[in-house]
Amino acid sequence: MNKAIVVFSGGQDSTTCLLWALKKYDEVETITFDYNQRHKQEIEVAQNIASDLGVSNTVIDVSVINDLTVNALTRSDMDIATNDETGLPNTFVPGRNILFLTLASIAAYQKKANAIVTGVCQTDFSGYPDCRNDFVRSLNNSLALGLDKHIAIETPLMWLNKEQTWELADQLGRLDYVANKTLTCYNGVIGNGCGECPACKLRRRGLNNYLKSKASVSMAQTAINNYLNGGAQ
Repeated sequence: MNKAIVVFSGGQDSTTCLLWALKKYDEVETITFDYNQRHKQEIEVAQNIASDLGVSNTVIDVSVINDLTVNALTRSDMDIATNDETGLPNTFVPGRNILFLTLASIAAYQKKANAIVTGVCQTDFSGYPDCRNDFVRSLNNSLALGLDKHIAIETPLMWLNKEQTWELADQLGRLDYVANKTLTCYNGVIGNGCGECPACKLRRRGLNNYLKSKASVSMAQTAINNYLNGGAQ
């Protein structure tokens, strides 16, 4: 039996990955990490979506990471900006995906899952080094050596931009669900979000581009159908 563990935050990307995994795998579970993130309701949203989709969800406390790092993703008193020293957004949590994927691999090993699914993306991302394909592939190899077992890290969004991620949600038949039920906003607003933070702007631009593209395709198809049906001579 093929089984996958989805690293799940309840956001657009991880929810699309969960829907993708439910189509591909016989059994799916989710893991949500509590690291004192800026929008704490993310955990509740993840639990609600997992329950709604009929999958098990486990919340793991990894707040110890905040003893080692200071960033705007876990500190609500920090304005979201670019770190002048690194050039990265100050929402970058150093080592976050190293920790998440390592713990997910341990869980997958114990639960006899043969895959981990994560929504990291190199195409439309904020410059986070732990979202890059080279990093994921390297860590996957290291984990296989350390566990003496290969557990594939699946990254279905790695080469998709936000417009294409919305298209994937639509292909899975859950565009409205992802648009209305997920939480991506840094300010904790479900669905359309606050509209002002970087995450909301990226999400909204992608959705608008996809809907425009979809409308154009629909209009072109209608014109073709009219021609084929004798509407044009």
